[in-house]
Amino acid sequence: MSELTYAEVGATASEPLPAGYHHVRATRSLGVVDLDEVAEILFGWKVQERAGVRRVAGPDRVALGVDVTFRSLLQTIPCRVVEVVDEPDRRGFAYGTLPGHPETGEERFMAQRDPGTGEVTATITAFSNPATWVTRLGGPVARLVQRLMTRRYLDAMTP
Repeated sequence: MSELTYAEVGATASEPLPAGYHHVRATRSLGVVDLDEVAEILFGWKVQERAGVRRVAGPDRVALGVDVTFRSLLQTIPCRVVEVVDEPDRRGFAYGTLPGHPETGEERFMAQRDPGTGEVTATITAFSNPATWVTRLGGPVARLVQRLMTRRYLDAMTP
């Protein structure tokens, strides 16, 4: 079993995010929607699929410790699930990078329901650095792609 490519495992679950990385945090209201439907989108890898990232290896469902590999354009994106949250008003998971990933770091996908209003908020949190010469060379472009993908992930979380 390959090792994760970064030391700060689980760090997307707390503040502050680790120093020395590029940080992303984006939040969007999904409105008053069914949290179970959002959880199904999250735990069935539909966020990635709807955002244009294809799962090419790994299980059909998110589970702690599983490895999954995605493909987007010409990139292979291997990850391991490092956290799963399945609480009445909070659902989500985080995965970290494995060798062969173009970045090194962690990304967290969360949905949280306000019990008072029923409003569900989606949050993407990530920290990363380039892991290959291609992503290092394309620094500004890589960050632009990351912002675009974050928006696509948030769009994809809407039931």
